[in-house]
Amino acid sequence: MVAEKPTPIVSETDYRRKPRRATGWTRMRRSWQLYAIIALPTIFLLVFSYYPMLGSQIAFRNYNPIGGIWHSPWTGLQQFTIFYQSPYFWNVIDNTLRISLYTICVGTPITVGFALALNEIRNGAFRKWVQTVSFLPYFISVVVLVALLNIMLSSSAGPFAEITTLLGIHHPPILLSSGSAFPSVYVWSVIWQSTGYSAIIYLAALSHVNLELYDAAKIDGASRWQRMIHVDWQTIKPTVVILLILSVGNVLNVGFQQDYLMQNPLNTATSQIISTYTYEIGILQANFSFGAAVGLMNSGVGLVLLLIVNFVAKYVSNTNLF
Repeated sequence: MVAEKPTPIVSETDYRRKPRRATGWTRMRRSWQLYAIIALPTIFLLVFSYYPMLGSQIAFRNYNPIGGIWHSPWTGLQQFTIFYQSPYFWNVIDNTLRISLYTICVGTPITVGFALALNEIRNGAFRKWVQTVSFLPYFISVVVLVALLNIMLSSSAGPFAEITTLLGIHHPPILLSSGSAFPSVYVWSVIWQSTGYSAIIYLAALSHVNLELYDAAKIDGASRWQRMIHVDWQTIKPTVVILLILSVGNVLNVGFQQDYLMQNPLNTATSQIISTYTYEIGILQANFSFGAAVGLMNSGVGLVLLLIVNFVAKYVSNTNLF
C-alpha cells in the first residue's frame, strides 16, 4: 500500500497578492518634496546652460543679426578653416598653451607645498594669521592687480626701479612691455593671488587624515618630513590628480581679463591668446560666427584633453574624475 503524500500546510500569507512594484509616477508622488527641491536648479540649468547651446550653430553659419540664427546662411566649417589658415593661428595657440602649462606646472607644486607646510604649523594663532594673509590677495580685483603691477614693476618709479638702482642697473628693463617677460609676470601674479585660495581644498582634505596613521608613523620612527610624505601626501594625492585633470581640461582657457589688461602693442607677440584674439575679431569687429567657431573649437579640444587625461590618470594612479 502506497502512502499518500502529506498535504502541505499553506499559510494565509501565501495567498496574499505580492505588492506591485511602484511606478515612476508613484515614487515621484511619494517623494515629491525631494523633486520640488531639485526642480528649480534643474529648470535653471536647462534654461541658462542647455538652451543657449542652440546658439552655438552660428559657428556653422554666416550670422546676420537681421536674419537671426535660424535664417542666416549655412557655411559649414568655413569659420574653422578661416581660423586655421589665419597667420595668427599657431602664435595664438602657442601663447595660450605656454601660459596655461606654465601656470599648472608651477602653481600646482607651490599650492600643494604651501598646504602641506601650513598643515605642519602647530601654533594655531600663527597658522590662522598665515592662512588669512595668503587668502586676502584673492579678493583683489583683476583691475586693481594690474594697476599694482604697473606701479611695482615700473622702470622709472616704484619698488622694481629702486631695487635695480641699488644693484647698479641704471637702465632696467620694462617688464610689462617685454614680450619675453610677459608669461612670467602673468603667471607669478596669478600664483600670488590664488595660492591661498587654492590651498583651502588641500587643507580640507588634510583635515580628514586618520590620526592613527600619525601615531603608527611615530612608532615606526618616522620624522615629520617622512610623515608629510607618506601620510599627508598620500591622503591628498587623489585630490591633486582630480584638480590636475580639471586644469588640463581648461588648458586653453587662460584668464581673459588680466591678460587683456596687461596687453600692449609691445608684448602682443607673447600676450595674444585665444580669448583676446576671439574678442578682437569676434566682438570688436562684429564677426560673431568666427568668435563662436573659435570658442566651440576651444571647448571641443578641452573636452578631448579632459577625456585623455582622465583615462591616463585612471590607468596610472587608479584615480579618475568619472
